[in-house]
Amino acid sequence: MRKRPLLYVVVCWIAGNAAASMLTAGRLLAAWAGVSLLLAAALMSGRWSRKHLILLWVTLALGGAYWEWNDLRNTSVLPQALGMPSARLEELAVAAEGTIVSTVERDGDRVDFTVKLDSIRSSGSPAVSLSNGGEDKSVMPTSPDGTIGSGHTAVAGPAHGEQIAVQLKLQAEQEIAVAASWRRGDRVILNGTLTSPSGARNFGGFDYRAYLRNRHIHWLLKVAGTGQVDASSPAAWSFRTLLRWNDDVRAQLGEELESLFRKKDAAYLKGLIIGMQDELDPATYRQFSRLGLTHILAISGMHVAVYAGFLLFLLSRLRFTRETALTVTLLLVPAYVLLSGAGPSVVRAGLMSMIALYAARMGVLKDGMHILAASALLMLVWEPYFLLNVSFQLSFLVTAGLMVYVPLAMPLVAALPRRLGSAVAVTLVAQLVSFPLTIYYFNQFALLSFAANLALVPFITFAVLPAGTAALLLGGIWPAGAKALAHAVEWMNDVTFNAVEWTGRYAGISIWRSPSLLWIALYYTLLYALLWILKHYADMSDAPLYAEDETRPLEGLQPLSKAPHSASAFPGDPERARTLIRYRIAAAVLAGSFGLLLYAGYRPERLSPEGSVSFFDVGQGDSMLITTPEGAHILVDGGGTMSYGSKEAWRIRRSPYEVGAKTLVPLLKKRGIHRLDAVILTHGDQDHAGGLQAVLEEIPVSALLFNGTLAEREEYIKLMKTALDRGVKLYGVHRGMTLTPDDSAKLTFLWPEPMNPAGEEIPVLEKQNPASVVFRLDMSGTSFLFTGDVDMESEERMISAVRASRETAFPVDVLKVAHHGSKSSTGGVWLEFWKPRAAVISAGVNNLYGHPNGEVLERLSAARTTVFRTDQHGEIQMRVLPEGISVRHKLEGK
Repeated sequence: MRKRPLLYVVVCWIAGNAAASMLTAGRLLAAWAGVSLLLAAALMSGRWSRKHLILLWVTLALGGAYWEWNDLRNTSVLPQALGMPSARLEELAVAAEGTIVSTVERDGDRVDFTVKLDSIRSSGSPAVSLSNGGEDKSVMPTSPDGTIGSGHTAVAGPAHGEQIAVQLKLQAEQEIAVAASWRRGDRVILNGTLTSPSGARNFGGFDYRAYLRNRHIHWLLKVAGTGQVDASSPAAWSFRTLLRWNDDVRAQLGEELESLFRKKDAAYLKGLIIGMQDELDPATYRQFSRLGLTHILAISGMHVAVYAGFLLFLLSRLRFTRETALTVTLLLVPAYVLLSGAGPSVVRAGLMSMIALYAARMGVLKDGMHILAASALLMLVWEPYFLLNVSFQLSFLVTAGLMVYVPLAMPLVAALPRRLGSAVAVTLVAQLVSFPLTIYYFNQFALLSFAANLALVPFITFAVLPAGTAALLLGGIWPAGAKALAHAVEWMNDVTFNAVEWTGRYAGISIWRSPSLLWIALYYTLLYALLWILKHYADMSDAPLYAEDETRPLEGLQPLSKAPHSASAFPGDPERARTLIRYRIAAAVLAGSFGLLLYAGYRPERLSPEGSVSFFDVGQGDSMLITTPEGAHILVDGGGTMSYGSKEAWRIRRSPYEVGAKTLVPLLKKRGIHRLDAVILTHGDQDHAGGLQAVLEEIPVSALLFNGTLAEREEYIKLMKTALDRGVKLYGVHRGMTLTPDDSAKLTFLWPEPMNPAGEEIPVLEKQNPASVVFRLDMSGTSFLFTGDVDMESEERMISAVRASRETAFPVDVLKVAHHGSKSSTGGVWLEFWKPRAAVISAGVNNLYGHPNGEVLERLSAARTTVFRTDQHGEIQMRVLPEGISVRHKLEGK
């Protein structure tokens, strides 16, 4: 505390912030009271300074209070401004006036930007000012048809308006040029429809609403075409004008890179040099991501360090004094931070550099941990929600970890040459420190990540980055020289891309479930203790037995053949020998504990042997995950993103939404699904099969079970080819077959009838629904019936077949309703036969088909069946317990 008071203060501030962000008000007060009692006990013990304990207690309380104060203020003013509750704002047509406060980004036919509102009104109502003071002078002239006129006057006086995310859908290709002319700082008037961001609909799923709220955005404004936007340049200079100029400079640099390099290289170097990642090829990003190399693709602290170091070197060569060089570099660091996009990691590095440069200039505060703590405090006071930013967390954690753990790890690499040993230690520590957050947020880790980072990070940082930057700077001075250098950089990029692609094939990707905060805390504690023990063991082993000024025994009087580091190797110092033995035992215990912790994090299901069935919310589609008590995982269908007709080339987005890649695969990884023992594809329609392509590409699958037919769709043929290429066993299932994944579960297939009894070529079936795979799952005394999109005719034929064969008991506990609740399925005879206690309907919110149909809901009600719906409840999880089925769902429902 005495050596690093600021560090302890900042840790308490962060702890207060974190507790307030995770706990409800009541639990926060209880936690604060508990900490107060602990500090009081520490104070009474007399071992701690009263002044220090009170300082830490006050800082902890202030950190929590500051978060709560900011969080309570982070609410939307639109309901109050428009005079109606939030529920009525949904899909409300409004006219809004404000200022663009972000870059304007286009992806295909969609344009996104953020507007800070000055005033807003619903259609047919006068404008409502969002200013906190001053006279309301907002005017929004409209024509009789409701479109926006061109004349308007700005709000007078202070206007602290709400930020709103604008999503504009381009209506024609000619509108691209119009949207490209909009810039940060422009005054805009927009006609659009308000909608609230969607929250997480699956347990552990991405929460877009929370993501935007952490950026102080509560509403989306959806605009149809540029004709609904009236934009004009700002009339007066403001700080946004500086940011506008910065955007222009970045855009010009991006254009210069495009003129010098191939398209793929230009997109890659834009991220590497100026922090513009939006044009990077998604396939390239995925390859880097698999190896844990995405930090290379963005501006990070290393870039700031290289930039500052180059400036200091250049100024010293120009004969500037040390003090002048430090001052000039300090003043130029903010310019680079702005130019590179000012992401959290860059801001952190920029602040640290500025503080360190100032400290060096003044000859004070040279402790790196103090500088890191000061940077964190400044950023969190400015914006508390930085604490929830993944980039912020990784940047500060890895930087702190390097400062703490690298000195402990250096003895482990003492046998290597100094520079190589330092590089190995830094890379190893960075991997170890970032590992918990990597698996917490991204749920995968590449075994070759260490080797890839050790080889590629220095190459890219000290070769590709300087050469690419030099080519960019030469472009306006000596084009021929810049082009020649660009060719060399392209060759180096080819080396990088080929190395990443090749290594990615053998990366050894392991999938991890998101660990608990307790697991993460134990990880860092055991890692520190283990490295501390190993360092002190190495230091004591390598230290000379006698001090330089001590009298040594005559040579030859002591045996020299004993094994090193044994108790008899130090006969003159038995206490040292005993200490080394204790270090060995402690290291073995800690290493064993560390290994057990990793195993518990990798295979948590072994610690909780209970079966479950999860009905994912994948929109208008089906996807279910069966987990048996013994840990087998079976995925039933994969949902799918529906597309209607072919799109014009200009409308196609770089990374369009696809339910398998964006929803299903992340959910499976977050739950630690290392391998799927089977995937059951009930039939070949897109809303059941489409998402499985991403599943096969990202997660190992042992077997794919399908209805024994092929669908005439390119996506379906690609899916089957991917399965064959990856060695997945294909089985065409039919009535009478069974699957026993383990002793606790059994699947009995009831449909379809055998499609290819003679073993001939697999038939192509246009209408897939009637041939859907239907099976019954019996697990730990409970039963589930899965039905695909089977129709009533098939239901009745199935009932006859089951009655005739007596192959399965009739009643079931849970029925998966067929075809999303279509009226062509789930007939009264079907319900009477199976007598389900509960039913689950998978349907999309406000889907175009009107699913579930009212008649089906009436039949279920008449059968006294409890109904759960993904469109109302989100994901539905059913845990199979000895006392019965326990149900929980993500949303409250209606």
